Amino acid sequence: METTDIYHQERESLRERIFKITDAHGAAVLEMDVFRFQYRYNNVYQTWCDALSRSPAQVQEHHAIPFLPISFFRTHQVQTGPVREGATVFGSSGTTGADRSKHFVPDLALYRKSAKMTFEKCFGAPSELVIIALLPSYLERTDSSLVYMCKMLIEDSGTPESGFFLNQYDELLHLLETLAIQNRQVCLIGVSFALLDFAGYRPPAWPGLKVVETGGMKGRGKELLREELHSLIRKTWPVPFIYSEYGMTELLSQAYSGQDGFFQAPPWMRIQLRDLYDPLSQVETGALGAINVVDLANIDSCAFIATDDLGRGAADGRFTVNGRFDHSLPRGCNLLLNG
Repeated sequence: METTDIYHQERESLRERIFKITDAHGAAVLEMDVFRFQYRYNNVYQTWCDALSRSPAQVQEHHAIPFLPISFFRTHQVQTGPVREGATVFGSSGTTGADRSKHFVPDLALYRKSAKMTFEKCFGAPSELVIIALLPSYLERTDSSLVYMCKMLIEDSGTPESGFFLNQYDELLHLLETLAIQNRQVCLIGVSFALLDFAGYRPPAWPGLKVVETGGMKGRGKELLREELHSLIRKTWPVPFIYSEYGMTELLSQAYSGQDGFFQAPPWMRIQLRDLYDPLSQVETGALGAINVVDLANIDSCAFIATDDLGRGAADGRFTVNGRFDHSLPRGCNLLLNG
């Protein structure tokens, strides 16, 4: 049998298992299988693992799987298996082409299934909601994964009120006032700076409204810690609390946080916190660390990503996001921290 045939058989077998995980043991077994698969068919990841002396022969349990620095998505084409023509390329929102991440996604069905299953578990079926996306600057880009996800949710909603808003705050205010009178179930997804701007219009709040911020000031002001941002928004917008989404261009899965600020990841996504000064070591539960993400939906790129985010983990697998590395000083000495 040819190598390409073996690759496709292995990939299809692994793909079928991603969304069938039922417990931590099943997730750990699949992580090891995906690690071996990506080491074999992803040259960038294999080179990184070899540099760390962490080949599959040297890794005996899933907590020891090496994580690829997220910066590689800016400098390399991180792809598992043969390059496939026509792959969708999601790009990050960097200011220049040189500092933008690119995520090659040949199988959009994986992204759609991951995003929809996670969203439904947190907010309910899109068909029962009015989905509103407030995404200025993102809508002007054709390669935004966030826009793609929101477009999918809006289409699944099927209600005429669902849709995108750029910066038509007066129009959005009128729509929300109408939906509030009708006591409709609404999910408003917005980037940080847009929600902050819109809160100044004093929009209505009612039990059926869920507000979800996705982060990102995008040069519109200083980057705010999540608690700071939510506090500023709620000064003029009396929602009881604001949901948050944890996602990024380099991942096909998301996690959402609720009132207590802890993010809950789906079964095929796991957070592992590394030591700030020894990236191959883990921190104890509750201690501040840098966030490593296992996203098994990333079967066609890399499922093991070392991010630049900082957080704390809980014993039940949930986590908080507490800032980001500031790389203006070497060795992570200068950190933007919350706590």
